[in-house]
Amino acid sequence: MLDRHPNIKPIIRQLDEAAINRIAAGEVVERPASAVKELVENALDAGAARIEICYAEGGKALIRVTDDGCGIAAADLPLALSRHATSKIDGSDLLNIHTFGFRGEALPSLGAVGRLTITSRVEGEDAAQIHVAGGRMERVRPAALSKGTVVELRDLFYATPARLKFMRTDRAEAQAITDIIKRLAMAEPFVAFTLRDVTGGGKGRVTFRADAETGDMFDALHGRLARVLGHEFADNALRIDAQREALHLTGYAALPTYSRGSAVAQFLYVNGRPVRDKLLIGALRGAYSDFLSRDRHPAVCLFIDCDPTLVDVNVHPAKSEVRFREPGQARGLIVSALKHALAEAGHRASTTVADATLGAMRPQYTEPRVYQMDRPSPSVLTASHHAQAPGFAETSAVFARVEEPVAEAQDHPLGAARAQLHENYIIAQTADGLVIVDGHAAHERLVYEKLKRQMAENGVAAQALLIPEIVELSEGDAARLMDIAGDLSKLGLTIEPFGGGAVAVRETPAILGEVNAANMIRNILDELADLGDSQTVQARIEAILSRVACHGSIRTGRQMRGDEMNALLREMEATPHSGQCNHGRPTYVELKLADIERLFGRT
Repeated sequence: MLDRHPNIKPIIRQLDEAAINRIAAGEVVERPASAVKELVENALDAGAARIEICYAEGGKALIRVTDDGCGIAAADLPLALSRHATSKIDGSDLLNIHTFGFRGEALPSLGAVGRLTITSRVEGEDAAQIHVAGGRMERVRPAALSKGTVVELRDLFYATPARLKFMRTDRAEAQAITDIIKRLAMAEPFVAFTLRDVTGGGKGRVTFRADAETGDMFDALHGRLARVLGHEFADNALRIDAQREALHLTGYAALPTYSRGSAVAQFLYVNGRPVRDKLLIGALRGAYSDFLSRDRHPAVCLFIDCDPTLVDVNVHPAKSEVRFREPGQARGLIVSALKHALAEAGHRASTTVADATLGAMRPQYTEPRVYQMDRPSPSVLTASHHAQAPGFAETSAVFARVEEPVAEAQDHPLGAARAQLHENYIIAQTADGLVIVDGHAAHERLVYEKLKRQMAENGVAAQALLIPEIVELSEGDAARLMDIAGDLSKLGLTIEPFGGGAVAVRETPAILGEVNAANMIRNILDELADLGDSQTVQARIEAILSRVACHGSIRTGRQMRGDEMNALLREMEATPHSGQCNHGRPTYVELKLADIERLFGRT
């Protein structure tokens, strides 16, 4: 064990400037990507419209950031490399910050652990250059540069070689740099970014490029997100524009069916600054709690803008966390804005569902194309059809056909029901394709939305059981249920203790009809176990409602009549959020006729 109390008299010393800068570098510059972030943010603060970033060996050998910003005057270059020297604040008000940087630590920290060269030119003056290595600063020299600033950092951490042992592979460090640039590029759609890997010398290769977008803010952001996150995100994202008092929320949030297995596609910004803030991430989870299971995560790119005095950005060395003066306002704004946008989306589901379906249907090999002259004659086709006809009757056990569909129903978004397959999947014909509906998943969402509406209006209507159903449980489970008996009664579920670990179910939600009360009680206990004690009362009630809805929806294996199927389709069209079940899975797949014909080589 480390001896923290050696038998020597401790002496307090004033650390020299070089040691102070190396310590500061440990906080500010964790890895090459951290250095890139600081330098690019400086370029943005300088008003740059074009920024080029070059790196070699994952940024460990070279990082060079070139911008066309306002530049640094020759006389100010030595001061720029001094600790706590900055042009961005005057120190009188640390809460009124309008820039990325404000501490004046990044450049001197980089100069303390690497070989740093800054070349810059202010309009109307000659260009100048300064060099610092391991904290040793050289004098300012004349240089050649037409505009802006070039910051070149070589041999990062050469002055603190122990830090190099903690670096990851060149590929991993390069990926971290790319992630940083993409995150910054999303916040600045009117700025052009170019990222190059110049390992081995020369011009290298472009690993990421985003040209400046045009149009209004939302159009520019949509174009930039399509470039950075891909067209699938852009095609399945909902526009967000909401305000609550002094906070303004903008950006795009994806449909629940475009969810991810981790939080890698969540990008949050406060006054243009990328942050990873627990409050905001928790608000996201709350906004999507009705639509995603706990192992799925929404994809969003959201910006909160407000007066700088309403948010403190000086709470983390890397400025990745913030603190709002009124945190409840920020959380409430995100939750309400996203819930409203998802409700406005109606029954819409993500286009990736159809793409995945088509991909699954596409054969893994290509048969020789059959041209028109190779097709069989009409007489041969007729004979073939007659020969195949008996086989259809053999499959009728899993195929329920709608004999007389209503032609006008094809004009509805989800079309007219034509058949039910495997006593669950509804096949509907639209004007330009077909829709496949998961009957159980769709009905689950519809029942859940009805329960929520009843709950909000005057509580869920209950139906009394002629004979109370007795459910045997452990004493612990029974106690947990009785703790929330009051909440359950608002959901139409009335229970009473029946001695020992048993409970008596006296009423169940009327909307569910005849249900197995024992199974429902055990489902609710499972939900309580999953939630734990961290959720709010409202979140717990909605989660229990979701379980109840799942329990009471149409079960797979029930054959539906044609009018029932069409009624289900019309109700889906009229119900918000019906494009996904309570767990975020799609309730239907829409395939366009053109896509289906491509599968069969008919185009």
